[in-house]
Amino acid sequence: AQANPVLADLLDRRIGTGWRRDLMLLSGLREQHLDPALHQEFLSIKRANKERLAQRIRSELGIVVDPSSLFDVQVKRIHEYKRQLLNLLHVVARYQAILANPKGPDGQGWVARTVILAGKAASAYLVAKQIVHLAHDIARVINSDPRVGDRLKLVFLPNYGVSLAELIMPATDLSEQISTAGTEASGTGNMKFAMNGALTIGTWDGANIEMAQAIGADDVFIFGQRVEQLEQLRALGYDPRLYSEQDPRLSQVLETISAGGFSPGEPARYRELISGLLQRDRYFLLADFADYLGAQARVDELYADSSAWAGCALRNIAGMGYFSVDRSVAEYQAQIWSPAALLRSGINRPGPHA
Repeated sequence: AQANPVLADLLDRRIGTGWRRDLMLLSGLREQHLDPALHQEFLSIKRANKERLAQRIRSELGIVVDPSSLFDVQVKRIHEYKRQLLNLLHVVARYQAILANPKGPDGQGWVARTVILAGKAASAYLVAKQIVHLAHDIARVINSDPRVGDRLKLVFLPNYGVSLAELIMPATDLSEQISTAGTEASGTGNMKFAMNGALTIGTWDGANIEMAQAIGADDVFIFGQRVEQLEQLRALGYDPRLYSEQDPRLSQVLETISAGGFSPGEPARYRELISGLLQRDRYFLLADFADYLGAQARVDELYADSSAWAGCALRNIAGMGYFSVDRSVAEYQAQIWSPAALLRSGINRPGPHA
């Protein structure tokens, strides 16, 4: 209602204003998700929000991005388990694929993307700060390469906080929730993105699982190995180097970064970062790389059909009511705090000497 008032007004007109006090009423939007007029209204609102963010990017960073491109966003604290580095590996793979095949994988051209990162790294967290540095280096090369043009841009927005989130989330097309399965307790940014009409690409981890169940798994881009598969991989002896040897795309990405392709003034800058992946890869980036690229290809395919994309985004919004704090507190009251619940649990029962 505050960060995306035009979308809130659209919801008011379509399903009434009651959703502002009872978020479960968002489910009424599902009945209208095939309405072409609603698709156009939604896409128009999304476009305006993207233009607003594009203006911020240009004024703050001097980078011109295309508002018609897919805004692919990952904003959160920089941490190895949240796998911003996997996102960057995809960006490099996409960059190299565009150079190798300018006409696109199907000869119909590439779906243009603007990849946006934001988040803070702890001051003593060396690897996290390396990842931030790498993002800037990759962006510098890609954004200035005339062979790529507007088909791919990478942006790292500084000083991430609530005010910036209120600008980014309404403008997002694709929300990156790609933590290693079993590592993310339960974030809430993924819910905020979906409420603002973003689709999610993510692992079967944390609140992503509940979101997929509430929205419908077919309307979320799920990829990657699940907890039990990773446990089995550990037990068998995970060798990340094998994944690089078996996937030429991955091998080329890692070799380019390690050899200084994005840091020519300091060729060895990321050698240790990449060797760490090849030797240990605690968070299974290389094991999930191929499936991640496959999910991104499905994203491209859906985004090329604007009406289908809009319908999916509307179903995402419709499924967000369950995540209201009001629903959560009501369940606590009924199941834990109410007198009947306390009696069932044995709390406050009279003792033998009462």
